[in-house]
Amino acid sequence: MPRSKLRWAQQGQPLMRGGTGSSALAVLAGAMQAASLAWPISLSPGWSAIGLERGQTAWWVSWLALAMFAALIDACATPRAAVRVAAGFALAQFGCALAWVFVSLHTYGGMPPAMAVASVLALAAGLAVYQVLVCAWYVRAAPPSPLLRALLLSALWMLAELCRGTLWSGFGWGAVGYAQIDGPLAPWIPWVGVYGTGALAVAIAALSARLLAARTWQTVGASPMSMLTLLLALCIAPYLADMPSTQSAGELSVRLLQGNIPQDEKFDARRGIPQSLQWYAAALFRSPAALTLTPETAIPVLPRRLPPGYWRELADHYAQTQRVALVGITLGDMEAGYTNSVVALGMPWQYDKHHLVPFGEFTPVPFAWFREMLHIPYGDFERGPLPQPPLTYQGQRIAASICYETLFPEEMAASFSHAARAPTILANLSNLGWFGEHLAMDQHLHIARVRAREFARPLLLVTNTGRTVVIDHTGHVRHAAAPHTATVLDATVQGRTGLTPYAWWMGQWGLLPLWVLGLLGMLAPGLRALPMHQKRDSA
Repeated sequence: MPRSKLRWAQQGQPLMRGGTGSSALAVLAGAMQAASLAWPISLSPGWSAIGLERGQTAWWVSWLALAMFAALIDACATPRAAVRVAAGFALAQFGCALAWVFVSLHTYGGMPPAMAVASVLALAAGLAVYQVLVCAWYVRAAPPSPLLRALLLSALWMLAELCRGTLWSGFGWGAVGYAQIDGPLAPWIPWVGVYGTGALAVAIAALSARLLAARTWQTVGASPMSMLTLLLALCIAPYLADMPSTQSAGELSVRLLQGNIPQDEKFDARRGIPQSLQWYAAALFRSPAALTLTPETAIPVLPRRLPPGYWRELADHYAQTQRVALVGITLGDMEAGYTNSVVALGMPWQYDKHHLVPFGEFTPVPFAWFREMLHIPYGDFERGPLPQPPLTYQGQRIAASICYETLFPEEMAASFSHAARAPTILANLSNLGWFGEHLAMDQHLHIARVRAREFARPLLLVTNTGRTVVIDHTGHVRHAAAPHTATVLDATVQGRTGLTPYAWWMGQWGLLPLWVLGLLGMLAPGLRALPMHQKRDSA
């Protein structure tokens, strides 16, 4: 038995071998972690006080799930057992959290049900690889100290989430830090971001699991330091929110337009397209707000295919009223390529989506056959540059993003490298109709809430079917439109200047500091153990 495992056993922790029982518990913990991102069922009103209302985050469920996982992974005697436990947890986590992908592939993409299910499982398996690998390394190299083990597990977990969120185009959906937006760790978000906050949650959960499993103080090992670390993280973090880093940049009246055009009709030339053009034109002409926003691809046809005078009349109206509207539309042609864009009416400004959706907006060359199975209009899009200048209007700098671009804080942080030119308001134009009435909408909302808190900026989230909301600079929803209705949402939003600590260091170095911490966490135990193994071999 490895020395670290021997010491762990001597301290009173029973060893398991990652068998059927531990794998089943790992699956349960993974499903709980997925549920914590947006609670999937409705309970009696009394449960809402502890975050168990449908669509809310449930931070304490996440802590419980992570504590269960930490206990299971610490009980594994071999890396092979850790692989089984980590695979069960990660497959359940991503399979449940991303079940809505089935709706987009089958209901709206036309993929056969069996292949859509297989695609969801394949996606979950691909995302699980990173956690499986780091957990195998953790069991092999973990030190005997419970405190050091907790720190190592959190560092490796963060490293896995960084890999998942950045490599191969990146898909950080479901990172554990998103469940913390309503919990006691939320004040850490403007300091260390979603990945750092997730690492804190894992460390606290691992320490909690050790403390709860201990029969006596002697079996805890380094108990004073473990308890002190846990209490400091919980008690000091709320005070960090009182440290000012941003200031008001004035107010702006806004109107968000939610057309509620059925996704299966949106690109239908006989129904959806005429309905979209009529509804959004009428809403744009009637808007009294200084800034009006539509969802992603609210105008579902290329400009050259619009009715004669449609676009010019809208542009002239906003130029005469000195108001501005941000309209989602597809631009380009077959020769130059297409872009998923936001165009300003009333001012010369345009934003082209930078981070494209794999298989939806671009297709990796080996998977052209997969793209042909989906009934998605247009095809491969061209990428916009990074960063792109914000829209400057009435003393505000408004930075746009489209759809799941809010998932990539490092790309949004590129606009915060200079405080004097940093955005004062964030706006995200999305079309979540691809996922039906599913928890994807709530998950996407909480991702946007975390971005707002990371950068301490209000965020305007406007969608086709919901959730259309106004989020303040602390990550709280201040105004919300009723979902699945054609409606407008009026609000006054307060822009912000100044940089949070997270915005500052992310604007300078991106995710590099977190990568360094994660890699040091991975290498330190290995370097420590290397002389021990060499000495053992020589003996």
